[in-house]
Amino acid sequence: MGIFSRTRDIVAANFADLLDRAEDPAKTIRVIILEMEETLVEVRASAARTIADGKEMRRHIAKLDSLQASWTEKAELALSKNREDLAKAALVERQKAADMAEQLAAEVQVLDDALRSSEEDIAKLQKKLTEARAKQNGINTRLESANNRARLREMWNGPRTAEAFSRFDVLERRVDYAEGRAEAMGLGAAPKSLEEEIAELKASDKVDAELAALKARMGKEG
Repeated sequence: MGIFSRTRDIVAANFADLLDRAEDPAKTIRVIILEMEETLVEVRASAARTIADGKEMRRHIAKLDSLQASWTEKAELALSKNREDLAKAALVERQKAADMAEQLAAEVQVLDDALRSSEEDIAKLQKKLTEARAKQNGINTRLESANNRARLREMWNGPRTAEAFSRFDVLERRVDYAEGRAEAMGLGAAPKSLEEEIAELKASDKVDAELAALKARMGKEG
């Protein structure tokens, strides 16, 4: 059984309340739109039949008007020939046609009223359908946004992300260890004594002297 059963139910419906009570708003709005579209098709089909019936009745009324004119002419002819009995019979037939035309005219009025009502229903249904489709777009947008946020959170909190950050932690630990080793190599080294620093200077002077002598000798040989 559908959400709606009659046109007036759709027109009077509060979509917000329906969606608030729905377990699956997206599915509910799809069902609402489907039923509204089906109802709109039915109302339009009914309006089309009403229009067709009205046209047919108007054609009959036009024929009955012509028939009345014809019986009037016949009654006049009969009277001109002193046939009052025939004139009276012709007038009786004319009245029958007039009564039928009057009855059809009343039925046409009923059809016209029904057609105006159908036009109003169609306009209301169209408005409600537009409203429902707008809500559907809004729901779809919100659902898509929510699904995207859920996927991002799942990715952020998921095992692959945790594994990647775990690898980063391992690499940072290795770098910390390497830096620690370099710093540890300099720990505990005793400062040089004065004699050691002077001895280094003497050794440096000796090396410089030997280097100068080597350059001089190579210059003479060249």
